[in-house]
Amino acid sequence: MDREEVLEHFREAGALLEGHFLLSSGLHSPMYLQCARVLMDAKRAGKLCAALAEKIRNTIDEDIDMVVSPAMGGVIVGYEMGRQLGVPAIFAERVDGEFALRRGFEIPRGAKILMAEDIVTTGLSSRECIDVIRKYGGNVVVASCLIDRSNGKADVGVPLVSLAGLDIPAYEADKLPPELAATEAIKPGSRGLK
Repeated sequence: MDREEVLEHFREAGALLEGHFLLSSGLHSPMYLQCARVLMDAKRAGKLCAALAEKIRNTIDEDIDMVVSPAMGGVIVGYEMGRQLGVPAIFAERVDGEFALRRGFEIPRGAKILMAEDIVTTGLSSRECIDVIRKYGGNVVVASCLIDRSNGKADVGVPLVSLAGLDIPAYEADKLPPELAATEAIKPGSRGLK
């Protein structure tokens, strides 16, 4: 599946939004990818994640034992990646601002882990999730996402495989271009709406 085909799935789902958005990273952007709208169609989610699983198989030489994803955005894509790879999938969730495993989830010591995200912007959530996986004894061999908003610039500490890379600008609040500064930012993500 090529980049344009991936983006067409986002367009068809009404998930490629334009305006002024406050991202969960704290940065501002003129474009937002509402991945939940793409993943709400199980057939579309399966198709995208099958393509991503194939890309991972072609990128790494190791078998994956388990998929771990950060909640909230990574839960669906993590589950579907586990299904595509035929391995268990669990998620880390924030407790007092820090990722932790709950719900009886465990990671077998030394398990080879795929950390699966929906969208990567700065890589901060990915790095935090990878840290908790390691804390629980997992060996993160690769990370994945449907869309890499950094177009390869985000360093998550392990190889990052994405279906599509985009170079979408993101700005600090005090460095907004005039067209964004003139409009109010909305926060459409999972960590609160405006």
